[in-house]
Formats: sequence, structure tokens, C-alpha cells
Amino acid sequence: MKKVLAVLLSLVMILSLAACGKKDTSDTAKEPETKTETTDATKEKTEEPATTGTPDAAIPEGLEGKKVAVVRNLAAGDHTQQFLDGCVSEGTAFGFTVDTYVTDGDDAKTQEVVAQVISKGYDGIILSHGQLSYTYDMLKPARDKGIEVVTFDSMPFKNGDASGELLQGVTSTAQDDYALAELSLGFMMKEFEDNGGQYPMKVLKTFMGPGVPPLDRRNEIYTKLESEGKIKTVEVIAPSDTANVRGDMTNKTAAILPKYPEGAVDAIWGCYDELAKGVLQALNDAGRTDIPMYTIDISNDDIQLMTSNSDVWKSTAAVDPKLIGIVDMRLLAMKFAGEETPDFYNLAAQNVETTTLSPDISMTNLNTVVDGWGDATTSDSFNLDWMDALRAKFAK
Repeated sequence: MKKVLAVLLSLVMILSLAACGKKDTSDTAKEPETKTETTDATKEKTEEPATTGTPDAAIPEGLEGKKVAVVRNLAAGDHTQQFLDGCVSEGTAFGFTVDTYVTDGDDAKTQEVVAQVISKGYDGIILSHGQLSYTYDMLKPARDKGIEVVTFDSMPFKNGDASGELLQGVTSTAQDDYALAELSLGFMMKEFEDNGGQYPMKVLKTFMGPGVPPLDRRNEIYTKLESEGKIKTVEVIAPSDTANVRGDMTNKTAAILPKYPEGAVDAIWGCYDELAKGVLQALNDAGRTDIPMYTIDISNDDIQLMTSNSDVWKSTAAVDPKLIGIVDMRLLAMKFAGEETPDFYNLAAQNVETTTLSPDISMTNLNTVVDGWGDATTSDSFNLDWMDALRAKFAK
């Protein structure tokens, strides 16, 4: 049914994203301590037409003093940091107070932290990576209190049913996960063909789920290729320790590598970069350079590892994580201002080939080697006229 829903949604929407700066804080579920920045006061949609702002536009009333909580249910890491940076930099530019909470992939902790955030009088919540099974019930009390909500990779469907009722008033953003998987797997198969490989490809697959919406969407593309006879999965490696995904994946990969001598595996597919980094460590520890790896998501850490392990890590498909944070905050600001916002918003994906990278490339200058990287930043997606006026006000 999820696949059907994604197709239906794709007929009704068209949109994309943007990014930049702050430090994340981990909290206890009992009483989350926050680090606060305060200023003076399914293929659903692709790219939203740019809106050129002006510092002379009238600023909507009621925006001053807004307080926003950003809850990230993934382990602290480079990708998480950049997402939080995007949320905080844009929020503080608007004069909002932005607090961040990192719950390390602990679903129980995430639900406790969100409940506490709701009780603390925040005006808005940005939630990242809530599970499909509980996100609706977790966020409904916030909407009942009039708190505005934007989610990333978190689908608030009633009863955890992706074909069911969506929580009203919430905008759910996501990377175009179908495109990410198509780019990653497409490049993997192209290199396999170029090297004279014969289908099916023997693939060592990393996965975490089901129940993680972005990974479930990516997996749909993978399983389609399996059904077409293009891919044969030799083994699935999945973490059981969500608080230490990288280390857990290293240990599990190390345990199975001896079963697969050179030639037994054609490629490794990393549906999520944190999983892939653990696999890479195991390959390095075992001195294995015979299995190429193709992944999804990118960070400065990934770029460094890709360039230093170019014989193994061949590419990654990604969206700028800072851009995601910026756009999520813009959407939340639009809700504060009473502007119309979409139910779903997909961010355009791109493939980054390791051969295009060098040691002096980072997330800040990746656009110099990847055409179109960060385009939503320069096109000011969702940047309304009054937002530029608001930035100008608090820049003084």
C-alpha cells in the first residue's frame, strides 16, 4: 500500500530544499537539557519554484519570540550535525529561539523527549526520523495544543498505516528516497556492466528496518531489482545496537566476511551511510579491497573516507543535509505566519562519484565538482519576501 500511496502523492505535488549552522546536544529522557541559541527578539514533490525575497516586504505579525524544538532521532554524527546546523542557522536568522535534542535512535527516548517538549511551551517542533509506528500518536498532542510541526523522514500516519489518515497541519519532508536508491543502484549496475559482469549481481546488502520510512522507500527500489533478476542478495547485514550503529556494523561484517572469498560478492549496497562506514571499517581491518561499495547520504566524514578508500567506496547518492534543515525551518516559519504549506515535500537527489572528489573537497564546496549541488540554496526555495525582511531585521 505504501507504494500505491507514493504513486498517488506523486500525482499531486512538485517541490525541493536548502541548508547551514549549530551544535547538537544529547539529552536524558527524564528532563532534557537543552543548548539554546537565542537572538534579539514517496515520490511526492520535487522542486518548488524559487521566490526572490526582498528586505522591504512586510513581516507578518506574531513571529517575534517564537521558540522551536528540533528533535533528531539518529546518533550524533556529521550528518546529524549538518542537519541541525541548517535548522539553527535559519531559525536564529528569523529571530527564533532554537533548542536541539539528539535521541540516538532510541525510539522510547524520542517519545519521552517530544512529550516533554510539548509540555514546555514550544511554538514549533521539527522532528527527524520518528518511526512510522508511533509518530502520529506522538505528535497529535502537539497539534491539539496548536504547536506547528514539520517532520523530516517521519511520516505521521494514524495507526502507523501509510495508506491511512495523515495528521492534519503537519508538513512531512523527505529526501527523494526513490531517486536516491535509483541513482545509487543504477551506478552500481552500470559499473558492474562496464566491468563485464553478468546478472544477477551478487550483493551484500545493508539494511535497518522495516519501519524506518526513508529506508523502506529505498528498499522498494532494491527489491524491485531483485524481482527482475538483476540482483541476488547473498546476505543482509543489519545493526541491532542503534546507539552504536557504526561499531555494530563493523563487528557483524567482520564476522561474515570469511564466508565470502574474493569473487563471491560483486558489490556492497549501503542504504544509509552510517551503516556503510561500519562495513568499510571491517573491510579495511580484513584487508579486503575486492568488493566495491555504493551508498546513500553524504557528510564531510563520508567525503574523507571516500577519497581515502577510493578503491572500495565508489559513490554515494545524497541531498545536502544542511539544506534539509534550512528548508524545514522555512516551512515552520511559514506555518507560524499562516502561510499555506504542502503536506509532503521531497528534496531532489544527486549522485556523487568518488572519482570527482579530492582531499580539498568538503560539504561547503561540493558544488564545485557536483553540478547543481545545493541548488535550492541559491534558488531560495520557500524563501518568501518577508523572510528576507525578517533576516535583515535581526542582522542589525
